[in-house]
Amino acid sequence: MRKVAYAAASLALAACAATSPTSDSGRGYLAVSANDNKAVLVDGKTTVVPNAAPDTIAVIDLRASPPRLVAEIDVPASVVGPPTSVAIAPDESFALVTAAMKKATGDPGRQVPDSRVSVIDLTTKPPQVIGVVQAGAGAAGVSINRAGNLALVANRAEGSVSIFTIAGKTLTPAGKVQLGNENSGPSHVAITPDGKTALVTRDGDSRISVLAIEGTKVVDAKRELNAGLRPYGLDICNPGNIAVVANIGIGQGDEDTISVIDLQAKPPRVIETITVGQTPEGIACSPDGSRVAVVAMSGSNKAASSPFYRKNGRVVLFAVDGKKLSKAAEADIGNWSQGVAFSPDGRTILVQNMVQKDIQVFEMGVFGLRDTGQRIQLKGGPAGIRTAPQ
Repeated sequence: MRKVAYAAASLALAACAATSPTSDSGRGYLAVSANDNKAVLVDGKTTVVPNAAPDTIAVIDLRASPPRLVAEIDVPASVVGPPTSVAIAPDESFALVTAAMKKATGDPGRQVPDSRVSVIDLTTKPPQVIGVVQAGAGAAGVSINRAGNLALVANRAEGSVSIFTIAGKTLTPAGKVQLGNENSGPSHVAITPDGKTALVTRDGDSRISVLAIEGTKVVDAKRELNAGLRPYGLDICNPGNIAVVANIGIGQGDEDTISVIDLQAKPPRVIETITVGQTPEGIACSPDGSRVAVVAMSGSNKAASSPFYRKNGRVVLFAVDGKKLSKAAEADIGNWSQGVAFSPDGRTILVQNMVQKDIQVFEMGVFGLRDTGQRIQLKGGPAGIRTAPQ
């Protein structure tokens, strides 16, 4: 039965690929990758690099075939936290990049929580940092609503979400929402397409908070969901009926999961949990909501001597049918892999490989997921990636 279901999902995936739009109109043609040079993986352990080169962000043009790196500039970034440390304005005029960690003053071998959020103008050549605002300690996942007038930042080291109003390319602090205690670990915050609700993963206490939004006013809705062990990455699939969350577990070799949240239910609730492999770090919905891609480290971040080690991570693709996910394809990727992003037509998938310091490019076609062989080389380890909301 599993083979039959897998084949059916693959056929559905192929049908989606065949009918995906190819017009150059719309948005989502720029992907921004945040790249960390402060940390590397040494025999399965995250190690701080003394005298490291500056972190960077890379701008990738998804209109080109193959996708093309158009600029890479110095911007503070961090691999700590989910790979959603980037948000792009709906009109692609600017991007926000958080920096969850920084080098400790006087101790180059240690990192401490950072609160910086950089504002990058994407309309200039090259892009340039035009401002820096302060969120909270351990600023990690960040999102901008589709109206382009509100940004939310999850602060992992202080148990809060920072609120910013947006006018043009200027961010103004508008308060914080406290969620649990300082150890609750808010990791990512995602906003529904209608702008009325946000979900916040909390990997410190394994909960997901629901926030209520009215205009630019944001409050705790006092609704907590329980998906899996350490919910981390999160995305909301168009048109907004479901959200998907990656539960990264505790990294002791167990197979970890993703969960589906029904956003139409009153109140929202978890309706399904699926095993995907060790440490699902990145998760993203395709722009049309018909697919979900998951980046699972699958043991590729462990020491080679570990019984749970695997040479490569995996990208796993699911077809979406209503509120049901069916596994449709998977492929090997690099090591300590992080985020994933789709092109606007959903046919191209970018996967970040932290160890290789590259972005791996896949194509989706009638025969499933194909590694194109293209690698976009970067100056730092890619740690977070997003496109504009559509």
